[in-house]
Amino acid sequence: MTLLIILPNWLGDAVMATPAIESLCAVYPEVQLTLVGSYVAIEALKYHPNCVRHYVDTTKKGGNRFRNTYRFAQLLGRHDRAITFRNQLHSSLLLLWSGTPLTLGRKSWHSSMLLSHPIAPKHPLHLVEQYAAIAQGLEKYPLPMGKLTLFIPPHRYERPTLGINPGATYGSAKRWYPEKFADVARSLSDRYAIVLFGGVNEVAMAGAIEAALEGIGVTNLAGKTSIEQLCAMIGGLDLFITNDSGPMHVAGAYQVPTVAIFGSTNYTETSQWGNPKNIIVRHDLACSPCMKRECPLKHHECMKGITAEEVIGAVETLRLIH
Repeated sequence: MTLLIILPNWLGDAVMATPAIESLCAVYPEVQLTLVGSYVAIEALKYHPNCVRHYVDTTKKGGNRFRNTYRFAQLLGRHDRAITFRNQLHSSLLLLWSGTPLTLGRKSWHSSMLLSHPIAPKHPLHLVEQYAAIAQGLEKYPLPMGKLTLFIPPHRYERPTLGINPGATYGSAKRWYPEKFADVARSLSDRYAIVLFGGVNEVAMAGAIEAALEGIGVTNLAGKTSIEQLCAMIGGLDLFITNDSGPMHVAGAYQVPTVAIFGSTNYTETSQWGNPKNIIVRHDLACSPCMKRECPLKHHECMKGITAEEVIGAVETLRLIH
C-alpha cells in the first residue's frame, strides 16, 4: 500500500502525529510512505524506515499558490490512500489533485467538499488523540495507539547531562525567563553537565543564560544544530527543562525525564504524550490558557509567577519517582 501523508507544520505537532503514523504502520508493516511537510517536519521524520519519498512543501513561495499546489500534486501522483494532518485549504486541494481515491483530513468546510473522508475528532482531546482519530478514519477496526517515535539515534554523552530549552517558536507568551532558567541550571550544575538549546531566533536568550552561568561549564548549542542534531542531542539527555515547545515533544519521543513549564498554552492538548518521566509546572490563573503569542494583559503572570524553586522542586520530585 502507498500512503501520502501531509505533516503538521510545527516540529512539535509533527512529532505528535507520529503515534498516528506508527499505528498505521503496525497494521500495514509494508506500507510505503510519502511524507510532505515543512522543512523542520521533514527533517525530523524523513528517517522513518517506511518513508520512500519526502518533500518540503514550497507551494507558498513564488507565483500562484493554487497553480503551485496543482503542479505539486501532479508530481506526488496517485497513492492508494492519503491523509492530511493540516486543517488547511491547500492541503485538501493537494490530496484531491493527487488523484488519490481515499483521502482523509480534519472536518472543515473545505475538507467536506474536497476529501472523501472528513473526520471530526471529539473535543477536548490531546492533539495526539486528535491526529489518531483522523488516521482511524482509514480503518474499520480500532487502530492500536502508537507511541511518539523518531528514528534518529540519540547522542551519547560522557556524563549525566541536563538540557535547557528557554525558547518557544510560537511566541513570547510561552517563554519562561532566562534568569530563572539560569538559577535552576546553577543549582543543578554539581550533578549535571549543562547544554543549552535554541533556534536561530533564540540565540540571545541562550546567551543570557550562559552569561549568568559564568564560571560554570556550559555547552551552548543555540542556533548551531540541524534538526537531526537537535533531536539526537535531546534524545541522549538525562534531564530536560523546557517550555511548551517542539523540543519538549522531541524529548518525549526519547522518554527523557522532563520538567515542562506551561503558561499560555493548554497542557491538556499539548503536554508530552506517553512519557511517564515528566512533570508539568504551571499556575492555574483565570486568564490562562489564553493561547496567545503575547500576553494580552501585558503582565505575563502565568510565567512570571513561576519560581526557580518550583522548577527545582519538580526536578527533585522527578528524581524521587524515577
